Amino acid sequence: MREVIENSLKNALSYEGYRAFVSALLTNGKATGMEQSEALTNYSLLNNKRMKRLDKTIKLSEETLQEFQKISEPKTWLVLTEGWCGDAAQSLPVLNKIAKSTDKIDLKIILRDENLPLMDLFLTNGGRSIPKLIALDKDNNVIDSWGPRPTTASKMVADYKEKNGALDPQFKQDLQLWYNKDKGENVQADFVRFATK
Repeated sequence: MREVIENSLKNALSYEGYRAFVSALLTNGKATGMEQSEALTNYSLLNNKRMKRLDKTIKLSEETLQEFQKISEPKTWLVLTEGWCGDAAQSLPVLNKIAKSTDKIDLKIILRDENLPLMDLFLTNGGRSIPKLIALDKDNNVIDSWGPRPTTASKMVADYKEKNGALDPQFKQDLQLWYNKDKGENVQADFVRFATK
């Protein structure tokens, strides 16, 4: 596992580097990942706009700021994602704000499809669900992982799948509306619990 993590870290981008990379691909009509389609490019364009808006509007709560000021040991948050992922577009700006609030967290972003050996070590219910954050200590040992969604959204997805078998376009739209109303609060709550690990 250590070798896989260290190889993935070599390919990692900063949040700003990731945002610039996705924007440059979109300028050329492309999405991240091995598969290219008009739908994935359109999702990426929409997510790019969402992230731009969230970068400006996300506010961290006092509780979040206080908890992350208590961190004494440096950590790396390594996030597997792709530009077309709607859940990532809602969570990454929050994670970036949290990481920027302390000098103890180094946020690194890698593309899932280019790092499948790492992704396959952190599956969600057997699937390659993203975003997936892997928290590492200063020696690159895994402390914990999180994702692909905040707690409330994960429950919404699980409940809907149990009742309906699969997610449909209407549910996906409802989930994005939930994210918009939540304004990153559930991600923050998850990570306040996560901060003490």
